[in-house]
Amino acid sequence: MITWLYRLMFVGLLWILLATGIRAQSVQPIYFVEYDGVLSSYAAGYLRRALREAEAANAQALIVQLTPRGAVAQEARTLAGEIAEAKVPVVVFISPAGHDAGVAGTWLLAAAHVAAMAPDSRFGIAAPLFVPAMGVSETTQELLLNEQLQQFEEWGASRQRDVSWADAALRSGFIATAAQAIEGSPPIIDIVARDVDELLLRLEGRVITLADGSQVILATLGGRPRVVEVNLIEAVLLVLANPTVVFILLIMAGLAVYAEFLSPTVGILAGLGVILLAGAIVGMIALPVQWLSVLGILVAFGLVAADLFVPSHGTLTVIGVGIMIASSLTLFDQAQAPGVTVALWAVILVAVLIAIFAISGVWLALRSRNRPVMTGQEGLIGRIAEVRKRLDPEGMVFVEGALWRAVCENGTAEEGEFVRVTGIYALRLTVRRIDSGESSLPEL
Repeated sequence: MITWLYRLMFVGLLWILLATGIRAQSVQPIYFVEYDGVLSSYAAGYLRRALREAEAANAQALIVQLTPRGAVAQEARTLAGEIAEAKVPVVVFISPAGHDAGVAGTWLLAAAHVAAMAPDSRFGIAAPLFVPAMGVSETTQELLLNEQLQQFEEWGASRQRDVSWADAALRSGFIATAAQAIEGSPPIIDIVARDVDELLLRLEGRVITLADGSQVILATLGGRPRVVEVNLIEAVLLVLANPTVVFILLIMAGLAVYAEFLSPTVGILAGLGVILLAGAIVGMIALPVQWLSVLGILVAFGLVAADLFVPSHGTLTVIGVGIMIASSLTLFDQAQAPGVTVALWAVILVAVLIAIFAISGVWLALRSRNRPVMTGQEGLIGRIAEVRKRLDPEGMVFVEGALWRAVCENGTAEEGEFVRVTGIYALRLTVRRIDSGESSLPEL
C-alpha cells in the first residue's frame, strides 16, 4: 500500500514538473517585426533592434515580415550575418503574394533559420549579386566572391536547404519564385504561406538549430506575436531614407532657394531650403548616391535660373529640365543598391513643377523689366509738374514735393500751368507743355 502511495506521489510530482515546463515554454513570447520599404542602414538598424529585444526576452522566435523595395547590398549582407548568428530562431517571411524581394530576399532568406515566402512572390535579381570592390586585383575579387559563396554553403548545410543556385546568383544573377524555391529536394526555402496566421500554423513543432548548436522546438499555435514598433527617430529616418523622398527634398530645397532669388523674403525661403537640403543629406547618408547626378541636378537649376537673364527663349530651361530628368533616374548606384530608384511619377511631377516655376520666373522678370521705374530720378519721367517760375524756355517746376530747374521743349509755360517731365540730365528736367486736349490728371 505504501509502495503504491509512493508511486502515485512520484507520478504526480513528475506531472507537475512536466506541466510547469510546458507552461514555462508556452509563455515564451513570439516577437514580430514588419518592414515595407528600402533596406537601408536605417532599416537594418530597426530590424537589428528588434532582434536584440527578442534575444533579451529569450523569445521563442522572431518573425521578420519583409516587403523590400530595393536594398543596399552591403546592408543586406551584414544583417544576414547577424540573423544567422542570432541567439533566437529568426523566421524571414517575404510578403505579400506576388512581391519581388530582390537582393534583400536573397541574403535574408538564405541566412534565416526558417525561410518563408508568400505565393507567387520571388527573390533574386537578374544582375550579379556580388559587388566588386574598387581598386583590388582580379585574384582578390575572386577570393571575396568565394568567401560569399562559402557563406551561402554554410547556411545551406546547417538549414538542410539547397544553395546550388548561389554561385549563379553571385556571378551572373538568379531569380526564383516561391513555387520554384519550395519544390526542390532539398528545397531553397522551408515554407510557403499566404499570411502570418498560416505561417504560425506551419511553424508549430519545428526544431530549430541555432549557431551555438542548441535546439529550440517552436510552439506557435495560439500564440499572439509581440510586435516591435518603430520609435519616433526610426520613423523619421526611414522616411528620409526613401529614394523618392530624398529626390523631392533636393528639388524642394532648390525651388525654395530659386524662389528666394526671384522674390527676396528676408531669407525665409532660403532658410527653408537649407532645412530641406539637410533632410535630403540625412537620407543620402543611408543610400549609395552618385554625386555626379547630384551635380547634374544643381546644374539643371543653374540653367533654369540663367534663363531669367539670358534671352534664350526657354532653351536653357528645356535643357535644364532634361538634365534634371536624366540625373534623377541615375541618382542612386544600382550596382550597390539594386532596385533603389526614384519613382517615375515623382520625376514627371518635378519636371512639370520646375517648368511651371521657370515660366513664372521669366514672366515676372519680363513684367518687372516692362514696368516703369517708380523710384529715384528716373521715376520722375512721365510725371506732371507745376510751373513755379515761368519757363522761357528755362525756369522752375514743382514735382514730387521738390523744386527742379527745368527747360521747356515746346515753347514757354506760365506760372501755374502744368507740364510733363520728358527727361532728366545733369539735375535739370526737360518738360513739355500739356496740350489742352490731354486728359491726364495732375500728379504732383
